[in-house]
Amino acid sequence: MLRPVLSLANICKSFGGQPILRGISFDVPSGQVLAVIGPSGGGKSTLLRCINLLEAPDEGIVKLDGETLTRDSAARLAELRSRIGMVFQLFNLFPHLTARQNVSLALKYALKLKGDEADARAEQTLARVGLAHKIDAYPRHLSGGQQQRVAIARALVMRPRLMLFDEPTSALDAEMVAEVLQVMRDVVAEGMTMVVVSHEMRFVRSAADRILFIAEGEVVEDRPAREFLDDPVEERSRRFVAAIE
Repeated sequence: MLRPVLSLANICKSFGGQPILRGISFDVPSGQVLAVIGPSGGGKSTLLRCINLLEAPDEGIVKLDGETLTRDSAARLAELRSRIGMVFQLFNLFPHLTARQNVSLALKYALKLKGDEADARAEQTLARVGLAHKIDAYPRHLSGGQQQRVAIARALVMRPRLMLFDEPTSALDAEMVAEVLQVMRDVVAEGMTMVVVSHEMRFVRSAADRILFIAEGEVVEDRPAREFLDDPVEERSRRFVAAIE
């Protein structure tokens, strides 16, 4: 059996004594798209932040390609994190840098690529998300959907093993949601392993292989996407699906 790209074992996290994640465990094999859904406040975003140790779990182990992520070695953690791309709700672009500069920055500072090589790779990746004509544009001159596509390109340019998406369309109006979801579908079609927190159920239904339904920091159901959406087993799951469909 192939080793999973991502493996979580008994991840627990509390803030101010309030449990947010209660023993979350799952594996994600190569090429799988795992959608994490559930009611607001259930711990979905915290779970993503624990995967790449933006938040350190109180308990449990995170493994990427069989290697344990730990804060004990800053250099090793940085190298492992470079294999995980993350796209946030807000775009978090540097306003004083162009699209190309935003995308090439990590290549220059984390991978130590030379300027010309980094810029060429950034341009190729921006073209990949449909922004070849916007490489010299600053964020203020881009729509919200375009800014989020730059953010996706910034993650993809590192050639990650795993992509994490935390409600990537929640800050966009309806008109811009479709363009971002199409880029995500294109990434899925290329075989990228992905963990996606999203309320866009059309995307989840069309692109996810599997659904992890989380409520109150616990996994309620972990099933193939179509099975879950067509016939949820647990009462909490049934109520949630009925409300969003």
